[in-house]
Amino acid sequence: MRPLWQRCCQSASTGENGGVNRANDGTGGTVGTGGARGGANLLALRSHNTALVLDLLRAAGPEGVSRLELAERTGLTPQAVSKITARLRADGLAAAAGQRASTGGKPRTLLRLVPEAGHAIGAHLDRDELRTVLVDLVGTVVGERRAPLDLGAGADAVVAEVAREAETLAAEVPGSGRGAGPLGVGLFGVGVALPGPLDHTRGVLHRVTGFPEWDGFALRDALAGRLGVPVVVDKDTNAAALGLAVGGERGSFAYLHLGTGLGAGLVLGGSVHRGARTGAGEFGHQVIQLDGPPCTCGARGCVEALCLAAVARGDLAGAARVLGVAAANLAALLDIDQVLLGGRTVAAHPGAFVEGVAAVLRARAHREGDHDPAVPVRVAPGGLRAVAEGAAQLLLGPVFGRGDR
Repeated sequence: MRPLWQRCCQSASTGENGGVNRANDGTGGTVGTGGARGGANLLALRSHNTALVLDLLRAAGPEGVSRLELAERTGLTPQAVSKITARLRADGLAAAAGQRASTGGKPRTLLRLVPEAGHAIGAHLDRDELRTVLVDLVGTVVGERRAPLDLGAGADAVVAEVAREAETLAAEVPGSGRGAGPLGVGLFGVGVALPGPLDHTRGVLHRVTGFPEWDGFALRDALAGRLGVPVVVDKDTNAAALGLAVGGERGSFAYLHLGTGLGAGLVLGGSVHRGARTGAGEFGHQVIQLDGPPCTCGARGCVEALCLAAVARGDLAGAARVLGVAAANLAALLDIDQVLLGGRTVAAHPGAFVEGVAAVLRARAHREGDHDPAVPVRVAPGGLRAVAEGAAQLLLGPVFGRGDR
C-alpha cells in the first residue's frame, strides 16, 4: 500500500494544490479548460475535490456533516461526493458520525474526519533552539520536543539534529515504520521553519541573517532524502502566519516575530504573501536610522538592530517604540486589519510590547486624522510553539486545499 501522504493528496509534496474549474463530475472528467482530459488534469481535479470535502469534514468537527450538505457546499454532484467519501472511508480518513433525522425519507448518515488518521511534524529552527511538534489532521499537538541548536554548527550537524528529533516524534505515530520510509505510513511529512531569507519554492536557503554560510544550501532536499517523506521549508514568520490563518484569524494582518531576530509574516486577503521570489516579510531589515548601529545584515540602523539593542540594555519601552514605528509604517503601507505579536521576547514581556506598539499606532492615526480606530495590536495565539505548529500546516494545508494560505 502506498504511504498515506501519497494516497491522500499528491499536492502535499510540493506545497501546491491543483486549481480547477468546479464545473465537473468529480470522478475524472472535467469541462474546464476546453474539456481536456489529460492524466495530470484528472489527478489535480481529484486532489482538488478531495481537498474541498476534507476541509468541510474538518470544519464540521466530531458532529459530522452529511453527504448532501457536502454536495451543496462544494458544488459537486452527490455521486461525486459519494465516490470521494467512499475513498476517504476506505483510507481511514473519514468515518460515520451517527445519523440525523431527515425531513423526508430515511435518516442521513453523518461523516466526520478521523484526526488520528494522519499526522505532520513541524520544526522551528531558531538560532539557538530546535522545537518540533507532532500534530494530527485537525492541527492538535499530540507530541512536542525541544533541544538546543547551534544554527552556525554547519549543515551536516543541523540536518542530523532535525532528522533525529523528527524521527523521535514520528515514533509516536500509530503504524510508524511500516514501509513508508524511516517515518512510517501515517505521516504527511515535515514542515521546517527558520529565519530567512530563503527560497520557499525550491527549499533553498539564502544568506540567513547572521549565518551567511547557509547561502545556497538545499535544506528541503537534504532532509527529504534523509527522512523519506515530503519536506517543505519556509521562513519562521510565514509559517506562523499560515498557522494563524488556518486557525481562524481572518482578513489581512501582520505577524511580527521578535526573538533572536525580527521578522514579519504577512497575510493579505486570507493568503500568506510571500512575494514573486518568496522573499516578502524581511521586516527587520528596513532602515529607520541612516546613521544607526550596524546590523548583522550589513546595513546600518535596521529595525532589528535597534530593537534588539534596546532589549539587551533592558529598555523594553524603547524596544516597543522602535517596533511600533516599523509596525506603523507597515500598517500605513498595506492598510492591514491588525498586528499580531509573537516570539520569545514578546512572550516574556507581552504587556510592554502590546501597549508600546499600540501607542505608536494610535499616535500615527491621530496625526493623520484617521476617523477609524487605530489598527489593533495583540499577542498572537499559540505562544512559543506558534512557528512549529505553523510549520506543520505547511504540509497539512494543501491536504485541505489551503496551500496558498
